[in-house]
Amino acid sequence: MGINTERDIEANLQIGPTELGMVRLFIEGEGIEIPMDFSPDEADEIAEEIRAAARAARAVKPRK
Repeated sequence: MGINTERDIEANLQIGPTELGMVRLFIEGEGIEIPMDFSPDEADEIAEEIRAAARAARAVKPRK
């Protein structure tokens, strides 16, 4: 299993600030809830990683 392994699982993702000044990614699906808290600086790093992945994904030619 890895980043390229496809799964048929539905999940919801919520992103927002907490009362403690953290950024929370909250993943919920199929009987599981995963809260993940990050400092604002860590959240900025994650956001940049997401942007870089989006740029790389645009460069991939889809298989037919």
